Amino acid sequence: MIIEPGPSAGLFCGRLPADWRPPCGYTCLVPPWLYKDAPAEELRRRHPDPQLASLRLSQLVDHFAGIVGALPEKPVLIGHSYGGLLTQLLVQRGLAAAGVAIDSVPPQGVFTFKWSFYRATWGPLGFFTDVNKPFMMSLRQWQYAFVNGMPLDEQRAAYEQLTIPESKRISRDGLTRAARVDFSRPHVPLLLVAGAVDHIMPAALNRSNYRRYARYAGSVTDFKEFAGRNHFILGQPGWQEVADYVLSWLQRHALAPARAEATPELAAY
Repeated sequence: MIIEPGPSAGLFCGRLPADWRPPCGYTCLVPPWLYKDAPAEELRRRHPDPQLASLRLSQLVDHFAGIVGALPEKPVLIGHSYGGLLTQLLVQRGLAAAGVAIDSVPPQGVFTFKWSFYRATWGPLGFFTDVNKPFMMSLRQWQYAFVNGMPLDEQRAAYEQLTIPESKRISRDGLTRAARVDFSRPHVPLLLVAGAVDHIMPAALNRSNYRRYARYAGSVTDFKEFAGRNHFILGQPGWQEVADYVLSWLQRHALAPARAEATPELAAY
């Protein structure tokens, strides 16, 4: 199993397999993005990092494709936010045994009319700002985009622990052909998960993403919306509900390991 984090929140979903109480038998890898191979505090200290500012979606997809291709078998890919888009693009390349896209950035051409989406993504896209300086989310932006509805102390703690700069170029690449998915192409089982109160990647947007696949018969594509969940879905109290649902979905599609005796191992590239 490979877990692909999103862009602006470090490796908060990287703790998921280690804390996942039911022993599910997976070896879990959480490889970092290019230019993000350090703790959040160090990545903030490097800001503005010109290497990070130059990062493009095509580079990142190739980076993860290389990691996946070096494994002895095709993995289950789980991605959150931009990692959800990466999951869909790697599934498109035929590199996965299955894919799970959580609160996913949509492929090219999938949109929503939800105002919260445009308000929350305006900063990361960085229009009319210097593209050579990565975007660093403010606490106020974080509160709206990621952790809406949570107590202030939890919002602040998550911000200080996890928030990191991000390339504006890679955010904008999500609007280009680099993020194109051929929804009609047969694919391995794919689950799209949404948080009902997610501002930056609204449930309606994830549902639209799902429906683009669902138009075509022949491949398993499922959708699950969780009430009361924001974009910090894997960090909110009770995140185990989401993790357990994903595991049960994998089991339903005969994608869980045959042996489930060992506690999952967490590794990183």
